[in-house]
Order: sequence, then C-alpha cells, then structure tokens
Amino acid sequence: MFGISEAFAMGGQSTDGSQPGFLVQIFPLLLMVIVVYLLIFRPQIKKQKAQQAMIDALTKGDKIVTSGGIHGTIVGIKEEAGILVVQVAKEVRVEVSKGSVSRVLEEK
Repeated sequence: MFGISEAFAMGGQSTDGSQPGFLVQIFPLLLMVIVVYLLIFRPQIKKQKAQQAMIDALTKGDKIVTSGGIHGTIVGIKEEAGILVVQVAKEVRVEVSKGSVSRVLEEK
C-alpha cells in the first residue's frame, strides 16, 4: 500500500534527470503571441493606416459621411485646427473634426 502512494508521489519527477529545454517550454506561448498579432493587431493597424490616408487626402468638393451619419460636401478646411467645414444643405454649414469622417462617397 505504501509503495503505490510513493509511486504516485514520485510520478511527476523524471527518473533520468533530463528536462525539456527552455525554448521547448516557451515555444507554445511564443506561437500564440505570433498568431494573435497576425490575426488581430496587424489587420487593425492596416485599417488605421488606410483611414489616416483617406483623411489626409480630403479636399474641397469631396462628399463625405461623418461617424455621426451626417452627409455633406467639404467647402473649407482649417488645417491647423484639424477641422472641416461641411455643407449639409443650401447655406447650412457645420464644422466637424477631420477624425470624425468615416468615408468619402465619391471622388472629384
């Protein structure tokens, strides 16, 4: 009876004294980090770069949609403040932040 208890107590220990190397132990963790980067972070970074390029390319006359759903045409740009003057109806103009532009409807 005591022999079985001792065998289970020693079951987790290696009898030959060899242990797997550090790289073998950490490899699954490194693999998971790489997969998360490739599947989650990289597409998000590409999307942010495309959004920033679209915002940088805005000019007068572009028809846009803001993140709030406002449709309008850019009639002025205040570069130093990062603000666009958008005409939403005849003689109705609003100022919106460049960052609030979600998409460009048509190119000039």
